[in-house]
Amino acid sequence: MLDIRLLRENPDLVKERLNARGSDVSATIDEILECDVTRRAAETSKQELQAERKSTSKQIGALKQKGENTSEIETQVREIGDKIKAIGEDADAADARQRELLLALPNLPHADCPVGDSEDDNPTIREWGEQPTFDGFEPKDHVALGEELGLFSFDLATKISSSGFIAFTGAGAKLQRSLIQFLLNLHTNEHGYNEVAPPVIVNRDCMYGTGQLPKFEDDMYGIEDNQHFLVPTAEVPVTNLFREQIVDPKEFPIKTTAYTPCFRREAGSAGRESRGMIRMHQFDKVELVNIVHPDDSMAQLEKLTAEAEKVLQLLGLHYRTIELCTGDLGNSSVKTYDIEVWAPGHGGYLEVSSCSNFNDWQARRMNLRYKDAETGKNAPAHTLNGSGTALPRLYVAFIETYQQADGSISIPEILQPYMGTDRISA
Repeated sequence: MLDIRLLRENPDLVKERLNARGSDVSATIDEILECDVTRRAAETSKQELQAERKSTSKQIGALKQKGENTSEIETQVREIGDKIKAIGEDADAADARQRELLLALPNLPHADCPVGDSEDDNPTIREWGEQPTFDGFEPKDHVALGEELGLFSFDLATKISSSGFIAFTGAGAKLQRSLIQFLLNLHTNEHGYNEVAPPVIVNRDCMYGTGQLPKFEDDMYGIEDNQHFLVPTAEVPVTNLFREQIVDPKEFPIKTTAYTPCFRREAGSAGRESRGMIRMHQFDKVELVNIVHPDDSMAQLEKLTAEAEKVLQLLGLHYRTIELCTGDLGNSSVKTYDIEVWAPGHGGYLEVSSCSNFNDWQARRMNLRYKDAETGKNAPAHTLNGSGTALPRLYVAFIETYQQADGSISIPEILQPYMGTDRISA
């Protein structure tokens, strides 16, 4: 949520930066400021009337001591009370409307965020490794590999659930578990993250806190009349662990990681970009969440992105890192890097991590603060998160990259202790 003081002091800047996202929010900002004027004026009037009522009420006691009639002045006090109630209701209504509009506003893109309309305008920042080559055979995609090696079954998942789900089987299930364990060990042992295992059902406040609500409610799996939701990402429960808290700045950066299954209603339409397990209603992910001092958040974004990239480097997978332009930027982010891994059977890049800095946008929504050493006042912290990384696209790229001419999949040395083998064969 944006700071209302920023809108008051520089509404034109806010309009300009938000309009760079590709939608005109000028009318919304104007209404927010109108609500703000109404609310503040009502609060001033309410305070003045309260002072008048207090002063008038004192007169009643003095008159009664003299034995004089106080009915007229008591009527005045009641009338003042009625006015205070009415003005208070107006102030509450303006405040509720203002908050509703503020919650719906996206974050401001960072000043150096590349300007563009869509993903076609996202610049590539760097690449690592080379696209693998295959001698004497055409690489298969993950669907063919999975079927031939018995790694997973879409039919079994559909039988017990519906389309858009997958059941990992045999060595395929062990590979999934091994990748998750590898990710968690890397981030906790080498990158300094504290691991948590949060619930995968969260309440509405949590979804508002990280920004999934109100905009994306239809994309979420809601239960109990949407009072609770299956998590779309571990970002939601992990970041909200710190809601309504004043954290100690000496602990910055606070780095937390978690593995959870993730759930989303929209799994994409049929086609190459959603073939097999590339887009599903349920998928696994290891998430990285950082809570940091505002002065350090941009530098921490670079570190967070490097930590996610390290996963692919250790696994020997070719990838590229792109920066999202203003028109492709997520609703809550000020700056985002997407990491895309090469999947040779798929014949293209697949996003496996999105690393974002939200500045104080999430912290304001969840009242996450720290005590500023210079001012002595409580101030919103900055939050960041990134996938460290997401499966199943990592899984797709892995088996497609390491497929062999005989149909087997070789296991790189770093993952062999988790798998207990150097090869998956039929």
